Amino acid sequence: MKAIAVVFGGRSAEHDVSIITAHIPIIESLKATGNFDVWPVYISKDGDWYADKAMNEMTFFKQPDYEAILKKQKKIHLSFDNGLELVWPGFRDRKVKIDVVFPAMHGTYGEDGSLMGLLRMAKVPFVGCDMAVSAVAMDKAFTKQVLFAEGVLVVPFVWFTHEDFVSKDGVLKEKIAKLKYPLFVKPVHLGSSIGITKVTGKSRHPGEGRDPELENAIEVAFHYDDKVLVEEGVENLIEVTLPIIGNDVLTLASVERPLNKTEFFDFKDKYLSGKGSGVNSEYSKIPADIGDDLTKQVQELGRKTYKTLGCSGIARVDFLIESTTKKIFVNEVNTLPGSLYVHNWKKSGVSGVGLVTKLVVLAEERFTSQQSLTHTFSSSILQKVGGPKVQ
Repeated sequence: MKAIAVVFGGRSAEHDVSIITAHIPIIESLKATGNFDVWPVYISKDGDWYADKAMNEMTFFKQPDYEAILKKQKKIHLSFDNGLELVWPGFRDRKVKIDVVFPAMHGTYGEDGSLMGLLRMAKVPFVGCDMAVSAVAMDKAFTKQVLFAEGVLVVPFVWFTHEDFVSKDGVLKEKIAKLKYPLFVKPVHLGSSIGITKVTGKSRHPGEGRDPELENAIEVAFHYDDKVLVEEGVENLIEVTLPIIGNDVLTLASVERPLNKTEFFDFKDKYLSGKGSGVNSEYSKIPADIGDDLTKQVQELGRKTYKTLGCSGIARVDFLIESTTKKIFVNEVNTLPGSLYVHNWKKSGVSGVGLVTKLVVLAEERFTSQQSLTHTFSSSILQKVGGPKVQ
């Protein structure tokens, strides 16, 4: 039986969302297969690592004092000597060899490629996108720059760091002034709609060149990130999303249309109200009612975006459609879709158990392919370096 470590939590603003993703459906589905020895690996908000099978149950994290309970347990260490092992240090170390890792971490230090880099060094197969694409997709501005360079349509945008904002105030105001309202202000590296603000322009003072609403939105975004994106909203908007799995050969789920009742899905809509399509498919249309022509265009753009960024395993591509002109913009790419969008895959004939099983197979296939590459190079350069000879 293969040992699978599901890694979740972490030092991220999306910590709690990560716990939900890990359990619903990943751990539940992996256990349901009966083919895997599932090890929940939880990283606390302080960065401590724990592994205890009691954490395979969501009820563990519903305890108000679960963090205090964990602090009484032994933290685990990771050993990379022979693949990846979980180690409980002591007089006689307890060890568990891990065959595959299933990342379930959203945001900073997880979905941004940090965890993937660690797992690459450990030489262990892991589910989902690799390090480079995870880092690119986590940066909303960089993603748009890469896609734009490949001829993929994205909305006009401006990005800047906190230092830029402080030292180049006039230049930035000039750039932002060229964008059409409404505007969306976003922390570049966060997901789950945390820190995003819609700016209507109703509070701006053209004569003064000021917009208090915009300034406040930028301040909120900088609270979560040191890089901020300001982009144009799309009029007559239709939002759709497309989950995709695969390495070289891609399988597309149904194009889905969130039926948001607010101006845009914020964190509360997605996770606290039951409206988020990742939580309750009652609030989305599957397949999206956008017609065959637009559906085919979205599918083609989804494939192109997935391949352009170098996605593998699983990802979700989000689109903005201007319903009057039929222009389709790629909005962003999520390399760890919340809930893996199981509700959508089920509509496409793929069960939760089937989905996680397929993702494990794809992880192993990519790992095997990567191991066939040569990562070392022999040369005589060290013998030719100048300096005193060792006697």
